[in-house]
Amino acid sequence: MIKAICGLLILMLCSSLFAGNNFEVKYKGALKNIMHKGDISAKYSLSEIAGKENIYALGALENLQGEIQIFDSKPFNSAGINEKIEISNSYSKKASLLVYAQVSEWTEINIPNEILSYEQLETYIAEKAEENRLDVDKPFPFLLEGKPESIDWHIIKWEIGDNDHSHQKHIESGPHGTLEKTEMDILGFYSSRHHAIFTHHTTNMHLHFKTADEKIAGHLDGMKLGQNMVLKLPKPNKK
Repeated sequence: MIKAICGLLILMLCSSLFAGNNFEVKYKGALKNIMHKGDISAKYSLSEIAGKENIYALGALENLQGEIQIFDSKPFNSAGINEKIEISNSYSKKASLLVYAQVSEWTEINIPNEILSYEQLETYIAEKAEENRLDVDKPFPFLLEGKPESIDWHIIKWEIGDNDHSHQKHIESGPHGTLEKTEMDILGFYSSRHHAIFTHHTTNMHLHFKTADEKIAGHLDGMKLGQNMVLKLPKPNKK
């Protein structure tokens, strides 16, 4: 009897130590269907998440005519129109690809200044997620804040009817470039189990951004981190 009680107490303690995730990452569409089948049709209407609190989302607009970024339920959808970048705060758009979650509380972590490369960041995020009792076998969102040393970015503007997809063609199809030492917010989703779904096959991360002045937002292709940047991870389940 005593052994049974002790076993139960240990199980309860372990459950509290490894609380897990109190959010669910959802997605619509798949990168592999875009890249290999040329399927760029709408898979989801953003109006279905309009009015919900604490939404964080990224993806591509219908027919790959722009990028989706939603930070704390405010859209910053971007498109290249007449050689200019236009930002829309509307939920009236549809998505060819979307990944999203609802997160109400975040844990702030100061990123060590020696973490500089995209690859170092990917490893660091996984380590910190485990330390903060997130279930890293499931996808999770994260935020980055600060001034990266530089980022490479693009806003897709695909030519309708072109079924020959590549990442490089996506980058070059619309506005793209490099930003240096620019204050910004970055939204990412991490998963080791969704390659070719919402992360590319060479990485566990998919990142989008918006600048602090809200003039540019889009897909982040590469990054060198800056000094004193902050990582935010969802707070784990307290139960």
